[in-house]
Amino acid sequence: MTVTATAPSHSPPRAGWDDLTAELDAWAAAGRTATLWWRDDDAVEPTRDLDRMIALSVETGAPLALAVIPAGVKEALAPAVDATPGVTVLQHGWSHANHAAPPAKKAELGADRPAAAVLAELAEGRAVLVRLFGPRALPVLVPPWNRIAPGVTVDLPAAGFAGLSVFGPRRVSTVNMMCVNTHIDPVAWKDGKRFLGDAESLGMAVTHLRARRLGAVDAEEPTGLLTHHLAMDGETWAFTARFFTVTRHHPAVRWLSANTLFAAEGLR
Repeated sequence: MTVTATAPSHSPPRAGWDDLTAELDAWAAAGRTATLWWRDDDAVEPTRDLDRMIALSVETGAPLALAVIPAGVKEALAPAVDATPGVTVLQHGWSHANHAAPPAKKAELGADRPAAAVLAELAEGRAVLVRLFGPRALPVLVPPWNRIAPGVTVDLPAAGFAGLSVFGPRRVSTVNMMCVNTHIDPVAWKDGKRFLGDAESLGMAVTHLRARRLGAVDAEEPTGLLTHHLAMDGETWAFTARFFTVTRHHPAVRWLSANTLFAAEGLR
């Protein structure tokens, strides 16, 4: 469980590309801007897929927030990030290791270990990323599997973190930090990591955008696209590219960088 997001109680409605455009048109008709952002998880080293992801960011102008695993990160990743101004680095836990006992869902930052031990690892990870990426490494935590125990969350500010990102519409947080989550995940994790499908992926997008517009969720939270460059098949790549094409040319859309999203006092 997380203290910053609510999990959907059922599968999101299916939607098509026309539904996405119609929803964005509704934002435009209301004189409002539909803000979006992009997080890609599990980076540790330069790969062909990561190069492709960064190239997509450059081509589309959509800023990329790269969630990096500190324990496994390679020195060679730093030049790849430095070479692309639109890329920022978030901290993806410590080692992306599961510490939950079956049959509990996987979690690295859960309640299975003392919070002090978890926070010590996170602090070490923060130091690793700052050393490699300097100011590109934002003090923003992305919990592996998007799960974090409340006992860990509450002490994140004391451990040097100013932001948190999981999955699902955010709640009003009781923790003194900025929370910006993701809401669209096009990978079918329980079905061989294949593409989830246009209808289901667009359903997530349209559902969150509409809920924001109607005030059913926090309207100020940008709609977040979550990708995993190491787990994407050809169809998932094609969907991601088309999603950028459709949204970035719409007058109601603005893609935001992690620097902008987490620009709260104490971020740096």
